[in-house]
Amino acid sequence: MSRFPLNTADTAPEASRPFVARAIASNGYLPNLIAALSNAPAALEAYLTLSEINGRGSLTLAEREVVQITAAATHGCGFCVAGHTAVALKKVKFDADTVGALRAQTTVPDARLEALAAFTRAVIRDRGAVPQADFDAFVAAGFEVAQALDVVLGVALATLCNFGNNLSQTPLNPELESYRWTRGAA
Repeated sequence: MSRFPLNTADTAPEASRPFVARAIASNGYLPNLIAALSNAPAALEAYLTLSEINGRGSLTLAEREVVQITAAATHGCGFCVAGHTAVALKKVKFDADTVGALRAQTTVPDARLEALAAFTRAVIRDRGAVPQADFDAFVAAGFEVAQALDVVLGVALATLCNFGNNLSQTPLNPELESYRWTRGAA
């Protein structure tokens, strides 16, 4: 059960309603993350704005999903792992082994994506003060130096939604149930 009301388009604070309507139009349903975040209009706006900015960064959708699943699993956010698993399988078309490794935080079969996942974990673990060896491995995998900052951007986005979900104890929407994740599971 959520600690915060799961608002609807009708019950959300007035300042949140345009964002709630946009989320419904985009998803075909109201993700409980948006329903919970709508209690704080500025937090909801920040999440959606940062999401749009993240989408304009230099990382591909596949690479952004690696960052999001890695961060969500690291932060223990079952809602976000489930949501990003759906995107990774449906939109990115990742294979089950890749998604399973990201969810379980084990070695990803693709070396470049593994380097990205490892770098993302290092950014979180070391709070951005990533050791040189981890940074060098990221660049050696074919990433541009500046893309390290796009990983930080993705982690910032993930932190907002992961911590928001963990704090609110957001329940999983039925549309995401088949992607359910719990810490320690793939």
